[in-house]
Amino acid sequence: MSGGVLGLVASGAGGVERWFRGGLAEPAAARGWRLAITLTPAAARWLEAAGELDALRACTDLPVRWTSRLPSEPKPHPVPDVFVFAPATANSVAKLALGLADNQALTVVCEALGMPDVPVVVQPRAGEAQRRHPAWAGHLATLRSAGVHLVEASGPEAVLDHLDRSF
Repeated sequence: MSGGVLGLVASGAGGVERWFRGGLAEPAAARGWRLAITLTPAAARWLEAAGELDALRACTDLPVRWTSRLPSEPKPHPVPDVFVFAPATANSVAKLALGLADNQALTVVCEALGMPDVPVVVQPRAGEAQRRHPAWAGHLATLRSAGVHLVEASGPEAVLDHLDRSF
């Protein structure tokens, strides 16, 4: 399906400010995806501090967003053909599994889970201690039961490979 709209979502984890644009956004755009980029507030802050937002904006003809729109404003992104949430922090994974949409990034991915024709790919990025939390396995199980494609291998290449193989 490469060539459709890719809802690309990121949270503040794992050095996202160093690899998100060059490792995931630009290669996805080069594969023909039209990027609809949404960031958590932390990811936006990290990318802004690293001077990455303008370069990230150059990867797409759509706004890069992290805040909600006003009710009178049109939706800035078309409905994506596929969503990728990478990296997804332990906090974001837990909120997504529980349906807690307390920022724009989680809002769009939570909505996508309710759209049966829109696949969702999540690459969790959590430390060893976070993965040992008693609720972690249940959060992943909930996402799997909702049809989420979990990419547990680290790095943007694993996500791109999954996109190439699956969509």
